[in-house]
Amino acid sequence: MSEFFGEQSASESHRAQRRERTRRRKIKTAIALFLTVMLVTGVGFAVVPWVKNSLFATSATDYQGEGSGEVVVTIPEGASGVAMAQILVDNGVVASSGAFVTAFRDSPRASQIQPGSYVMRKKMSGASAVARLLDPAAKANSGVTVVEGFTAKQVFDRMSKVMDIPLEKIVAASKDSAAIGLPEVAKGNVEGWLAPATYNFDPGTSATDALKKMIAKRVGELQELGIAQDQWQRQLIIASIVEREVSFEKYRGQVARVILNRLDDKSVSHGLLQMDSTVLYGVGKSGGVPTADDLKNDNPYNTYIHKGLPPAPISNPSKDVIRDSLKPPAGNWLFFVTVNLETGETKFSDNLDDHNANVAEFRKWVEAHPQDKK
Repeated sequence: MSEFFGEQSASESHRAQRRERTRRRKIKTAIALFLTVMLVTGVGFAVVPWVKNSLFATSATDYQGEGSGEVVVTIPEGASGVAMAQILVDNGVVASSGAFVTAFRDSPRASQIQPGSYVMRKKMSGASAVARLLDPAAKANSGVTVVEGFTAKQVFDRMSKVMDIPLEKIVAASKDSAAIGLPEVAKGNVEGWLAPATYNFDPGTSATDALKKMIAKRVGELQELGIAQDQWQRQLIIASIVEREVSFEKYRGQVARVILNRLDDKSVSHGLLQMDSTVLYGVGKSGGVPTADDLKNDNPYNTYIHKGLPPAPISNPSKDVIRDSLKPPAGNWLFFVTVNLETGETKFSDNLDDHNANVAEFRKWVEAHPQDKK
């Protein structure tokens, strides 16, 4: 009996030990599993927001249609599609970066989007936003047209209205020669240096930057025409008179020749240009026929009183007029008069008798058209 029970006791002991080892393994496994779950869960709390944001940014979260309202956004030079997307998201134009980037990548013309300011709409689809940025009509620019023959005052008035800048600020900016890039030969006067053209300015463009662009264009024109820098002002003065004196291209060269002939003449004109356009400019008029009082007004632009060229241009001539004034045709003309202000017909002469006959013809026209005197 004792040996049997001794063998049974040993067997039970081994089984108990195995059960204990198994129990401990299960506990260790459970603990490890718990720690693993906790670790994954903990990391999950940190990762989920990042994943969520990443998915939101690249998902198809998008508005529908072309949106409504208006908002001006500015696309900087060299902006990538992703950079544009963020600008549009920040301004409430598109729902997400992903919506725009996807549309940007799907558009074969997206690379043609130009830097500048655009009038966009709120809550546009990504595709609509891309299409609008490719539409020239969406550019939020102020178009200022400098007309051939405009005076600086007329240009300033137009700038003030179109760009919504107080006139006094434009005038003040025009006097800062260094800031606007006005050449020294202009002697601080922008007249003649505002090249005729249509300029598109982004919202917020300053008067200084606008004038600087106009003057830079003029300087470029003078350089392209091969005019020596020390002759820039003189040539602009001559061209500005030609611009205001005749309407038709075919007369430009002849008028320029008359100006040069009168400057050199010592027997008839005695160096007096006697140009109505300069007289009118001197009294603040932009057109019409000088009155007796205008002709008597003693100012530096009255070329009936003062010899030689006026001190500065009297208008902003076109590049074509400057070119046509450079090498005028040969001729002895000392006089010319536009005998019909409607058609622009102009007659030239080299003697006073013929000129007086042409003037008489002009006076008859004026009498028949009193409304055109002013």
